[in-house]
Amino acid sequence: MEANQMEQITRMVMEIMAGRERTDGYMVPVGVSARHVHLTQEHVEALFGPGYQLTRKKELMGGQFAANEQVTIVGLKLRAIENVRVLGPVRKASQVEISATDAMKLGVKAPLRESGDTAASAPIAIVGPRGVVYLKEGCIIAKRHIHMSPKDALQAGVKDGDYVSVKAENERGTVFDHVKIRVDESFTLEMHIDTDEANAGQIRTGDVVRMIR
Repeated sequence: MEANQMEQITRMVMEIMAGRERTDGYMVPVGVSARHVHLTQEHVEALFGPGYQLTRKKELMGGQFAANEQVTIVGLKLRAIENVRVLGPVRKASQVEISATDAMKLGVKAPLRESGDTAASAPIAIVGPRGVVYLKEGCIIAKRHIHMSPKDALQAGVKDGDYVSVKAENERGTVFDHVKIRVDESFTLEMHIDTDEANAGQIRTGDVVRMIR
């Protein structure tokens, strides 16, 4: 084998190992995502009244915000969960994100999906102070994921769309596989899991986990 070929192979191996080392040592803060609702402007007005605009309670990453407004969500068997937070700004399609435990309580078969992927998902009703909206599809259990800026992704040796595993190094020692990387300039470094995952791993918002290959 020629010397230049050996150099290329050696360089490739070193790059792969360097990427693994960055990922294996990369620490990520956790944000526990409780059940919440995204609404279109049409549905905001159907639930809260003509011309109504969502009001901001807390700023979130990527230009999103937790609104002051809350709704009740109702499953097919008329089982309900009250005081579900609305997130803004308004979207092109309404969506309800719940946990597997919530799905059992509501009696809905919510699929595990990425946010925004609501085709053929579970139907659900949303009740506000001025009206009711029925979604033929739109209720999902959101897949866990990590938000990153391009700088964070470069430092961690990952890119948008990659999948990694993540370990919570606490008493439970929980490992989460199939964690998708999402990269955008507007993102702040944070892993999002739902309340079921957090409770199972004894993890709270603000805890730090480690990315592993």
